[in-house]
Amino acid sequence: MASFMDLALEEARAAASRGEVPVGCVVVHNGAVVARAGNRTLADHDPTAHAELVAIRAAGAALGSERLIDCDLYVTLEPCAMCAGAIAFARIRRLYYGAADPKGGAVDNGVQFFASPACHHRLEVYGGMAEAEASALLKDFFQERR
Repeated sequence: MASFMDLALEEARAAASRGEVPVGCVVVHNGAVVARAGNRTLADHDPTAHAELVAIRAAGAALGSERLIDCDLYVTLEPCAMCAGAIAFARIRRLYYGAADPKGGAVDNGVQFFASPACHHRLEVYGGMAEAEASALLKDFFQERR
């Protein structure tokens, strides 16, 4: 059986096949996947259509709530500030991410959003899940475009 991060990696590969930056996300509630998505910024002509936001929107719709209190989020890349904010507002319980993002990440890099006094929700964060595979997807994607 595939792990939740494996499913997020599947979403990242699907995003890459559409020409999107290969980031994938899965939202899990009580051990079951309630939403999964890859980046859709190009397809939707929407700079906010990061995998996390697309999946959070779908999970909220599936669960009938803007609060995803008992949910865990798996994403292949460290969330940016926008996505970290959405994760906090959604009250996600746990965040699992793959590759660190020294330039755009906002969890363990950059603004470290969850450690900020402006963040009113504390969640558990676990980085480095399937980091090598997630990093390789991104490196290969950008190398092909150079």
